Parts: sequence; structure tokens; C-alpha cells
Amino acid sequence: MYKNFIKRILDIFFSLFLLLILWPLLIVIALVVKIKLGGPVIFTQERPGLNAKIFRIYKFKSLTDEKDENGNLLPMEKRINKFGQAFRSSSLDELPQLVNILKGEMSFIGPRPLLVQYLPLYNERQRHRHDVRPGLTGLAQINGRNLNSWKENFDYDIEYVNNISFMNDLHILIKTFSVVITKKGATPENRYTREYFTGNEED
Repeated sequence: MYKNFIKRILDIFFSLFLLLILWPLLIVIALVVKIKLGGPVIFTQERPGLNAKIFRIYKFKSLTDEKDENGNLLPMEKRINKFGQAFRSSSLDELPQLVNILKGEMSFIGPRPLLVQYLPLYNERQRHRHDVRPGLTGLAQINGRNLNSWKENFDYDIEYVNNISFMNDLHILIKTFSVVITKKGATPENRYTREYFTGNEED
């Protein structure tokens, strides 16, 4: 009952509620991003969701648009400034995903939506992470986040998929606040993002 019905109702109610009360904060963040990084302030990217269906995820922009002499964007390491790094580690850049939740493309709790290019790299077990809607936060995010190996994160994802319940979701949600405040596991040491998944993780 919770997995198939109540969870979605709670997602709709709380995403709409948060959008209604946080819209002044969202406007302020958008203005700051515009000043610090330039426009457009919203970054979109295709990600696989429930049943691997592709959707567009929304995030606040956290990188500059600096390009080389040929007009190509510079590598991420050269386009993230101090503001962008702090902004990303605060997780405030994820707030626009409330719209994805309201639209039914995401949930508050679930495996984080990864890159489309990873889809052919998953083994049979890893593909089960798409049996549920991806989440704003999840079991992997409260247990090491980007400091985990890919195998560890996939193990947490599958554990979540196999044990969805209201109490588990509530536990993840509460612990997420602690993780966000302490910024624990936000980025691996000496990196701005985690290494790409290459499909060579053990089962």
C-alpha cells in the first residue's frame, strides 16, 4: 500500500507544499546564481527514471560557461569556482528537483538518478535500481554518499528497492538533514565530482 499508493501521494503533497513556501528562497538563489555564474540559472540534463524512462532533471547551475579558443566548454575542474563548489556541497542546487517530484518523475526518497550513458553498463542486479522512481536523497546518500565505491552505492540502492517502507523513508529523510548540514561525503577528496562509472564493478 505504501510503495504503490501512499508514497506518491506524500510526494505530491510535500513537493507542492515546499514549492509554495520556498519560492522566495528559490528566487534569491536564482538571482545569486545569475550574478555569480551567469545565465541560464537552471541546468537540465536527461536522466533515466522509473523503468529507465528518460526524463529531464532540473538543478540550479553550479558551473561557469567558460570555453576554449574553439568555443568548447572547458573541463568541469576549470569551470567550477569557489561559489559553485560551496553551492554544490550545500545541496541547494538540487532544490529545483521538487518540480521533478511533483511531476512524478522523481520521489523524495530513492536511488539517485545517474547518467543515461550508464544504462548499458549495468548488470542484471544493478538494473533493479530503476524498479522505483529515483530520489532526491537515498540510502546511499546517508551512508557515505560520493565517498562510497560504485559497488557500495549500488548495494545500497538495491537494498532500498527491496525494503521500501514508510519507516525506512522517514529514517533516510531525517538522516539526510544531518548529512547535508555536515556536508559529509559531498565530494571525494581533491575532486569536484566522483569518477565516472565504467561498468567494471563486481556484483
